[in-house]
Amino acid sequence: MVSNDFRSFLAAIGSSGDLVTINDQVDWDQELSGIGRLSCERDGPAFIFNNVKDYAPDWRVATNPIATWRRLAVGLNLPAEIPLRDLYQTYADREGTMIPPVIVSDGPCKEVKISGDEVNLFDLPVPMVHDGDGGRYLGTWDLVVSKDANSDWVNWGMYRFMIHNERILTGYPRPTSHLGKMLLDGYVPLGKGMPIAIVIGADIPSHIAAAATFRIAGNEAELAGGLGGYPIDLVKCETSSLYVPTSAEIVIEAEIYPDRIAQEGPYGEYPGYRSGEMGNSVCARVTAITHRRDPILTLDTTGFKDSSATTTSISGAIAIKRRLEKHGVPVVDVYIPPEGGVHLAVVSVRKGGSEIAQQVVEILTARRALMSKIIIVDDDVDVFNMSAVIHAFATKCHPDRGTHIHRYEGRANALTPAYSLEERVAHSGATVAFDSTWPPEWPVETTPIRATLDSMYSPEIQKLVTERYKLLGL
Repeated sequence: MVSNDFRSFLAAIGSSGDLVTINDQVDWDQELSGIGRLSCERDGPAFIFNNVKDYAPDWRVATNPIATWRRLAVGLNLPAEIPLRDLYQTYADREGTMIPPVIVSDGPCKEVKISGDEVNLFDLPVPMVHDGDGGRYLGTWDLVVSKDANSDWVNWGMYRFMIHNERILTGYPRPTSHLGKMLLDGYVPLGKGMPIAIVIGADIPSHIAAAATFRIAGNEAELAGGLGGYPIDLVKCETSSLYVPTSAEIVIEAEIYPDRIAQEGPYGEYPGYRSGEMGNSVCARVTAITHRRDPILTLDTTGFKDSSATTTSISGAIAIKRRLEKHGVPVVDVYIPPEGGVHLAVVSVRKGGSEIAQQVVEILTARRALMSKIIIVDDDVDVFNMSAVIHAFATKCHPDRGTHIHRYEGRANALTPAYSLEERVAHSGATVAFDSTWPPEWPVETTPIRATLDSMYSPEIQKLVTERYKLLGL
């Protein structure tokens, strides 16, 4: 089943056994999101809630669309059972083939139009995601469209937005994010409001493109087309010149004030912890809402192993691999396990040692330092097999000379839970590389040999055992 909008994606994961439909009434205040949160933690299914307390039955909520590799695969029109290594390779191949979007005059996201004084954000079944959040969060699994004030560059990003009142949203695009830089460098100096469009429930490749680690001034609409294998249809907003995917369930059109701020946060973020306290953030006034009939609000119950973890993991790992290759590192594979909250990367290399470890950590912290921990392994360790990675880390990483710490100022990830409040404010931090490779100067005869089937048994015995395993139905 090919999915090119969110509803066909839900039908596809329903067919693969990865979607549960809830028709009983569920409270928008933490109960709904709590069910989604538990499912993330247990690698469970996505949910669609058809009966949200206090809301008409034509409003529905779907949680954690691609919080597992199975659902991410289906979202890319691949078999749910595809091996993780093959999923990575397919993503990398498609990422290199851009397909331009198509501009159309109308689409499903325009079926219902609300503007002006009719706008009321509380008419949407926006959940209270976590106990202790600063408010109800509309932007958890979204796609935010913005345009540079001084060029034709249009950015799609994924940013959180909280309801402040009926028509005002407050958000957390970091100053170093594309949207944050566009606002501060382009609109604020001119005293102009910055139009944005918050897209909810678009096709899965579009959301993946918005969350992807992608080049500055890159075209995420073309990236989405390449990832999905089809051009994305775009339609113009009602109150700005921005264009959005026509298949979207809901579109919130807004304008960020250049000279106003509002309170936002705290919020339970993707590293798996509540981040920060309530503080000053961007302030956006909603100018219009358009949506499909019987709309579906999408929710990522952000935290440990959420949808953003899978999307950021796969695109981030591929970006890291290409960056290391560009600098001459003998990299073989890179994996970012979702369990690590996008703070841990595993890198395998053809040749290891202290020099390579130091080179890797310096390259990956030169601009923005998102990763605080890197495990470097030999190429005989499958980076997608975390049991093998943990074994290599535990047995091959020397506790002294195997640890390489690189400190920096002004470019650390402020959402790193281990950092103090002062470090987060100053974007001051460090990244450690754990060299879990054998030193290249060790003689072959003195290098330990793993006690595993592929290392300590002859090829003939390996083949015999594997065939016997199959005959036994194992």
